[in-house]
Amino acid sequence: MVRTAAGRLNRAVPTHQIVVADATLRARPGRWNIGVDGPVITAVSQDRLSGDTEIDAAGGLVTESFVNGHMHLDKVHTLDRIGDAALTAYTAGDMGSALHSIELASAVKADYDRAWIEPNARRAVLQAVRHGVRHVLAFADVDTKARLEGVIPLLSLREEFRGVVDLQVVAFPQDGLLCDPGAEDLVREAVELGADVVGGIPWIEHTDAEAREHVDRMCAIAAAHGRRVAMLVDDAGDASLRTTQMLATAMIEHGLEGRGVANHARAVGLYARPSLERLAGLARRAGLGFVSDPHTGPLHLPVRELTAMGLPVALGQDDIEDAYYPFGRHNMTEIAFLAAHALEAVDTAGIDLVYDAVTTTAARVLGVTGHVLEEGGRADLVVHRHPTLREVLAHHEAPAYVVASGRLVATSIQSTTFHLEGPA
Repeated sequence: MVRTAAGRLNRAVPTHQIVVADATLRARPGRWNIGVDGPVITAVSQDRLSGDTEIDAAGGLVTESFVNGHMHLDKVHTLDRIGDAALTAYTAGDMGSALHSIELASAVKADYDRAWIEPNARRAVLQAVRHGVRHVLAFADVDTKARLEGVIPLLSLREEFRGVVDLQVVAFPQDGLLCDPGAEDLVREAVELGADVVGGIPWIEHTDAEAREHVDRMCAIAAAHGRRVAMLVDDAGDASLRTTQMLATAMIEHGLEGRGVANHARAVGLYARPSLERLAGLARRAGLGFVSDPHTGPLHLPVRELTAMGLPVALGQDDIEDAYYPFGRHNMTEIAFLAAHALEAVDTAGIDLVYDAVTTTAARVLGVTGHVLEEGGRADLVVHRHPTLREVLAHHEAPAYVVASGRLVATSIQSTTFHLEGPA
């Protein structure tokens, strides 16, 4: 229930703009009240607080809003345009056909047009609002087929939804650089238009030397323009690719420490332990964060192992109804629920891990600061219907209330009326 100052029986003078009352918080016993003023959390207290607007959490769990560490936002809702040939190849047993699947999926770009990309992407962003997703690392293909038709509508949506869903738009050369002459110039143009992040997919090149050159060129652009980097690395069933190491090394060489994301890195799951430990040490030096999407393929990053080695690992939605994944609602509790199964993370520690991977850890990976439910943190909150993480993930419903930048931006009501004969 939401009450405004005019509608409350208690006439106490409001001391906060918004109060979330009677909340359950993680790892803090009892019930709590949260005061919000502007975009900042100004009180977290078990004392009663008064606000201009009061949201009754009714004992439900309140946490930081969600962060989606990987989304191909320009491709959402395109599966019906292309069919599932690429999907079949991409999800094959050992992901040995990952490169072929990308070639098949590129057919959708034969008629890439911002006129239909924009409404598809808008639909996904509105779902993000509904499900309390506050930050998205949003990839847009930038290559000689897609041109800038994907990135331009995402830049427009970024401005429209700023402060509610913040999009970090990635200029992503999906078809490679050496493989696709002209793509590098388009990436530069996208960055000059305002793309936030320089992308890459080095493993798609034909040789290791070309893969290293791909990484080096993209990191050079990022360093020259003060941008972050985010690359799809080792996204196939071949442990010899080693493009994650290439990315970490190039980040150090270009002064990009702490400003890079390795997405997928599925082949790392095939590494022997010594190789994994070497990669972890290099990644720590580079300040490289990771994002895994274990629901979208048979191989995935060893999330629990890398987390235990002190590396931040986030989860991402990756795709919504496109050539690589047929489902998706931009619901990060659903992603955490799926990951809990894929990663065998169904104990208490595992549930905490996957939830952090779509909230606080994910914010760290994307370079988002202040994303923590404490005084002085950003007022980006979700109010769940259930009091425990286990129940939240089990139901993976839209939050009852979503607060972004200190504003109530979404309310969801879910109910069922039973029509049963006989005694209940």
